[in-house]
Amino acid sequence: MRTAEIKRTTTETDISLKLTLDAGGKKPAPVSVSTGCGFFDHMLTLFAAHGGFGLTLVCRGDTEVDDHHTVEDVGISLGQAFAAALGERRGICRYGDVVLPMDEALLLAAADISGRGGFYGELRIPTQKVGSFDTELCREFFIAFARASGITLHIRQLAGDNSHHIIEGAFKAAARALRAAVALDPGRAGEIPSTKGSLT
Repeated sequence: MRTAEIKRTTTETDISLKLTLDAGGKKPAPVSVSTGCGFFDHMLTLFAAHGGFGLTLVCRGDTEVDDHHTVEDVGISLGQAFAAALGERRGICRYGDVVLPMDEALLLAAADISGRGGFYGELRIPTQKVGSFDTELCREFFIAFARASGITLHIRQLAGDNSHHIIEGAFKAAARALRAAVALDPGRAGEIPSTKGSLT
C-alpha cells in the first residue's frame, strides 16, 4: 500500500494530511477534507474521488487574510505526499492523460511522473470569483502541487464559459490523468520506467 503522511506548519498554515494512492477498489476510498474554504474542499474531494485516492486533510490557515496561503500550502503538502508515496516510482505506468467533459467545459490533462515538476496550464476562467474563492488560485494550487510532487502536469481548456465547470473539470481531469500515471504496470513490476534509471 503506497501511503504518506505530511505535517506542515508555518506562520500562515497548519496542515495535517494522509494520502493513499491505492485506495480505489470495491469500496470508495475514504475522503475527508477541511480547509476552511468550501469551494476548495469541494474540488479536493472531487480530486481524491476521481483519482481513486484516499485523502484525509485538515488545514488551519489565515483565511481571514484570504485563501491564498491555504491553497498554495495545501498544494505543496499534497505534492510532497505524492512524492513520498511514490518513492522510487518503481513499476508505475508513469504517464496518464484524459479529455474530460464537464457540461459545456472540456478539459485535457496529461501527467508525467518525471521527477521534473512543473505545471503548464492554459485556463481561461471568465470570472474572478466562484463564491468567495479567487479563481486565480486554481493555477496557484496546480503550480505548487506539480513542483512539490516532481510531476509534469499539463492542463488545457478546450471549451467552456462557466467558471465553476472549468475549474471542476480541471481538478477532475488532473485526478484522472494522475490515476493512470501512478497505476502499477503489471508488465514492468519493480522497474523504474526511465532509461536513466531514476525518476527522482
